[in-house]
Amino acid sequence: MLVDSHCHLNLLNLDAYAGDLNALLQRAEQRGITRILCVGVDLDHAHEVIRVAQQFAAVVASVGLHPSEKVAREPTVEELVTLAQQPKVVAIGETGLDYYYNKTGWDTMAERFRRHIRAAIILNKPIIVHSRSAEQDTLRILREEKAEQVSGVMHCFTESWEMAEAAMALGFYISFSGIVTFKNATAIAEVAKKVPLERLLIETDAPYLAPHPYRGKPNEPHYLRDIAEHMTHLKNTTLATFADVTTQNFLRLFKC
Repeated sequence: MLVDSHCHLNLLNLDAYAGDLNALLQRAEQRGITRILCVGVDLDHAHEVIRVAQQFAAVVASVGLHPSEKVAREPTVEELVTLAQQPKVVAIGETGLDYYYNKTGWDTMAERFRRHIRAAIILNKPIIVHSRSAEQDTLRILREEKAEQVSGVMHCFTESWEMAEAAMALGFYISFSGIVTFKNATAIAEVAKKVPLERLLIETDAPYLAPHPYRGKPNEPHYLRDIAEHMTHLKNTTLATFADVTTQNFLRLFKC
């Protein structure tokens, strides 16, 4: 049993499944993926994300505003809390800092991040953190806002081992996507080798970042099996052990 800890089901192209999300989820289940976290990236489609989770027993949801999303008005802490109280919402995010694209401006991004952490603490729900080229500021804000009270996950991790260590010290899990399978991702693979299995999650981030050898194609949850098999080689363990431990990590973090 494997868990896709970060996926955007509402953004997947369902043409290959005649528009049937149930068929896509069945394909994933056939490859051993039995739980999926559908992650929100904007508030305009938050209810769509929640509706998908409520429709399918295998799916849970999160709500949040991606750091690179441009909006006319920033959500308040109270609005995030209200939205996240919907049934099957297990986390706040994704949120964080992205200095690679920096579409929203550093100050706006940082304040948005802080509001998400504050909402998560009020709700006692974990945070899904996106951090790209922003190691020090991400860690500083997590510490200043006392994010260790709820912990969370560093999603699609591509930063340094030093950042992974610091995040784990705050109670966070480290999640790896299909990037870890790329032939040019040797530095990320080395970090993945060092992260203790008990602090590790995996994800597809579908429809983005399909793993090798599907790189460049639309990603889907059933490709999580390929990521898991690659990770077993990095971690020198069996697929059964890897699946069991990472599933328990997911259930422990998201309380579902």
